[in-house]
This record gives sequence, structure tokens and C-alpha cells, in this order.
Amino acid sequence: MTTKTRIGRKTAFWMGLTCSFLLIFTPSAKAKDVEIKVGIVQRFGEEVTDKVSIASNSGDSLTLRFVDQNGQPQTLQTNQLTLEIVKQPLSNPVLEERLVLSDHATFETAEDSAKQWEALGIEVEVTQPERWQVWAKRDVYQTPLLRRWLHQSLKAKGYKDPYLETALVSQKPQASFTINGVRYGLNKLDITTGTNQVRVTKPGQQPRLYGGSLRLQPNSYGTYTLVNQVPLETYLRGVVPHEIGPGAPQSATKAQTIIARTYALRNLRRFEADNYELCADTHCQVYYGLTGTIARVDQAIAETKGLVLTYQNELVDALYSSTTGGITAPFSDVWNGEERPYLRAVIDSPNQVWDLSQQSLADEAAFRKFISLKDGFNETGRNVFRWNKQSSLEQLNADLKKYLTRRKHPLADFNTIQAMGVTKRSPSGRVLTLTVQTDKGIIELHKNEARSAFGPPRSTLFYVEPVYNANKQLLGYAFVGGGFGHGVGLSQYGSYNLANLGWSAEKILEFYYPGTVIQPLNESIVFWRE
Repeated sequence: MTTKTRIGRKTAFWMGLTCSFLLIFTPSAKAKDVEIKVGIVQRFGEEVTDKVSIASNSGDSLTLRFVDQNGQPQTLQTNQLTLEIVKQPLSNPVLEERLVLSDHATFETAEDSAKQWEALGIEVEVTQPERWQVWAKRDVYQTPLLRRWLHQSLKAKGYKDPYLETALVSQKPQASFTINGVRYGLNKLDITTGTNQVRVTKPGQQPRLYGGSLRLQPNSYGTYTLVNQVPLETYLRGVVPHEIGPGAPQSATKAQTIIARTYALRNLRRFEADNYELCADTHCQVYYGLTGTIARVDQAIAETKGLVLTYQNELVDALYSSTTGGITAPFSDVWNGEERPYLRAVIDSPNQVWDLSQQSLADEAAFRKFISLKDGFNETGRNVFRWNKQSSLEQLNADLKKYLTRRKHPLADFNTIQAMGVTKRSPSGRVLTLTVQTDKGIIELHKNEARSAFGPPRSTLFYVEPVYNANKQLLGYAFVGGGFGHGVGLSQYGSYNLANLGWSAEKILEFYYPGTVIQPLNESIVFWRE
């Protein structure tokens, strides 16, 4: 693993004294040295029926290193094993408790919330038990007394979101496997092979081949994570073809490769609380290991080896989505936090199809006119470029109840939605506030939460229309909009069109991230600033 330097952070309790830190390469680090830790199976053990099969390639073997239940170090070799879960009774019940300070749909907004809590002098950690959460740091607020004191102090200061999540646990999931009739229980397991390739099979899924090594390790939620430690360039072989698609033009593939490499390095802090760095799904980047690699994508990875996208010598926040809907969004249109100067509202077209300086999409009438346009955009003809999704009142009620219950919202027991509408929209057209009137009170959903709360919207680029029956009774709502995903940064389908027009990867990236520079990874580049 490449050595990285953190320039210290000190947080004074309740004093809000924080020092920013940089994550940078040390002088000896080179691109070829970088290895990353990817959680390929998260929260293993949530169900007692969870199983994962692991096997070596033909002619190779697995080397297993672990400490058994008796505290004895073990080294075993086998060709395959199946990880299983056994519920192990505890001799005495254990109190498991955390103080949840805030709850969010995305890491980006959770991280911004964490900074705000830190400014109050509270030590925190960002976690992902399901949604992203900010917790009072467990190794600081170690006792029930400390956690309750902090909780009550926050309530007295008017903070309504924090809550204690408490459970008395009498048994815990124990990872285990059986070899030659002997069952081994363990807390952590390292798996290596002679060829640095290993096969992993989850129930209902075809086997996937991964480069590097594996580690099964405990996480923050009483379960386990199966982590793949893999060289960065090998990791990209399992990301790029699944993100950009096997049929993408080569310059679009190269652009995606540079962005995927930049994204990975910029986001290594996401799962710090669980001692790994990235996940393997759309909360990070889709990663399938060495299954489904494509020669022409491998060529793009090799030809761009070590290249990253920077702004003022810092890795950019390399956000991208499938389809912007015709306009990219600034960072703060979707998440809370400081603006990134290179993430701007850009009309996603090589032509002048709309003038934002003359017609801001914050105006509802202008926005609806924009959404009615279909021709001349980079994504024209894509099935998610424009959409109209209707949902019944019953389904919308169910969606919102589920969302509010997860958030522990005080209005989660409402009976029915009475009305809803967009009450604030950004200049790029994104929903900033969706106001929902229920029989128990008004609920405001901000930015990406408007998408998280309901099933129909595929992005936050939409408006809503009530659907009535002949007697003017409300039956539901139509969500009319465009795009798929957050719409920030590069549009993957948009890059297809620009590549087909003859644009290079460099020109595509300059279009979607104005003011940025492609450069080789080196010891001077800042990964991110806090």
C-alpha cells in the first residue's frame, strides 16, 4: 500500500478548533505502487444464511491466515472454501450503542455535515450502515454516560436530528468455514494465492475473478466486510468497461478511465470507519474485478496509465453520471458543501441550444420549456434523456413513509399526502426544495433527498403534476424530467456523442470540467483538502 501523509487534524472538544489536512503522495510514491482496498461484500453476516464461496484458479491454491477461536495463529491451504455465519451466544449480553448525529442519502452531504459537527468541537466519523450517517466518534464517546451527556447537550442547544441507537445483544454473527471436517471460527481472515487471482461467488451471482488478495474483516455494524486489496490499474480493469459500457468510443473510454482513476484516489477516505477505502457499487464506482474485462478498454487504461484530472494541482472531485438531461449541475445543486469551481452548469450540447445567461432554469416556466426540448443535445435519443413517470397516491405515501421512518422523522406516522410541488429550483434546473403537504404537517425535501424519498424521479431535474380523476380527486403525481443520476460532471452518454464527433479525451474532460488539467500522478498532487 502506498504510504500517504495526513497533515494533522486536532479538534478541541466543544471549541471548534480544527486544522485542515491534506492527503498527498510521499516523495517515494509512484503510480505503479498504489494499491486500494475495495469492499466487495459489505455487511456480510446481516443474515444468518449469508454465504460466500472463494476458490483459486486451476493449478493454484488459497493460503489462509487467521487466528482461531482459541487465539492460535493458523495457516492453511485449500483450493476452495465457503464462508458462513454462525450465531454465537455471548456469555453476557453486550450493550451496542451509537449516537447518530445526522443521516444522509450520500457521502458528500454526510461529509459536509461531519465538518459542521467538528466545527462545534465534536469528534465524529462518517459511516454507512445503510444510508450514510455521521456518528459521534465511538473511541471518544466510549461510555453510555458520555453519549447521553452529549445527546442531552445537543438537545438543549436546539438540535433535533441526533438520536441514540441502542440494542442489548445476546449473540453475534461469527464468520466460519469448514475444511476437512473441521469448522474454524474467526474474526479476521487473509486470503492470498500464488497467481494473485481469486474467485468469489455470492448466492445467485456468477463467479467473479478478482486480482490481488482478500481479507475478511469486522466492520462498524457487528458484521463483516470482504475486502479486495488490488493495484489501482488492475482495479480500473474491473471498473471502466462496466461504467462506460463495452461499446463506448475510444476517446470516451479514455476520458472515463482518467476520471475513474481520479475518483478512486480522491475518495479513499469514504470507509475509513470500517478500515477500507471504496465500495464496489454505485455508491462509489461499479467494480466487477477481472470478470468482463475488454481488450480495447485495457488498451485505454494502459495508454492513460497514471493520468489524473486536477484543478490547481489537486485531484478534482471526479463526479460523473449516466445522463445529465441536457445540463450539468454544480456540486451544491445536489449536495451540501463548498462549490467546486470546475463543476459548473454546462449545457450538454456541442451547439447553442439554450442560453443560461438569458433564461435561468430557476424560473419554473423556463424550466418546463427546457424539459420539453429533445433535439440537439449530446444525449438526444437516449431512453433516460427525457421521462414521464407516474405514481399513485398510495405508492407515494408508502415511499415517503419508508423514507421518513428510516430517518426517524417525527412526521413518519402521517396518513396521506395532500399536495406536493417544487418550491425552489437552482439556475441549472435542479430541485432544491420539494415541499410535501401531509395531513400531519409540511415536509421539505432538499436536493438529492427529493429523489431518495420517492421511486419515480431518476434525477432531481424534474417537475411534478397532480393526476386527478373525473371528480377532481387526487390520484397521484406525474414526475416529468430528464437525466439519470446526479448530473454533476461528465455525462457518460454525452461523452459518446462528443467522441463520435471526433473530440479527444482531453477535449471531452475540458468540456465537462472547465479549467482542469490532465497530468501524471506525482508526489506534489494533493488528493483532497478538508
